[in-house]
Amino acid sequence: MNTPEQIELRPRTAARLCAVQALYQMEMGGGSAEHIVTQFVEHRIGEVIDGFDCRKTDTVLFGRIVRGVAANQQQLDEMISGALTEDWTLVRLERLLRATLRAGVFELLFAPDVPVRVVLNEYVDIAHGFFEGAKPNLINGILDRLAHLLRAGELGHQSEPAAPSQ
Repeated sequence: MNTPEQIELRPRTAARLCAVQALYQMEMGGGSAEHIVTQFVEHRIGEVIDGFDCRKTDTVLFGRIVRGVAANQQQLDEMISGALTEDWTLVRLERLLRATLRAGVFELLFAPDVPVRVVLNEYVDIAHGFFEGAKPNLINGILDRLAHLLRAGELGHQSEPAAPSQ
């Protein structure tokens, strides 16, 4: 049984959480994707981090997300910027928000084997772990809007989603 301070995560959920943390670390301190992936695999993954049990992390998925976001960051940032309202810019978003969105959009774009609803649920849940208030809703709105553009067939024919709330 888990203590209140420790939550056991599924391997793929742990990979996504660690990827968001790694992407945040890359933005804060620089460093290549390879360096950050190696650092996380050697020193963080396999541990309990901030109360989250990451001992069973899917390291392949973790590496794929971090490396993929780094390799495609300009394209991902353009997509995220296009989904924001006119009064918001990508640089106005907090770094952790950007890291979460980049990882989620990467999976929407480059992981067609992962269902849209899984991507949305996972990253919104991760956002709830970091943020209170409207920020998880912002992530949900942006990812949902991009999912309708990138994977409309998977979602079926639906009306245009509402603009994300800030």
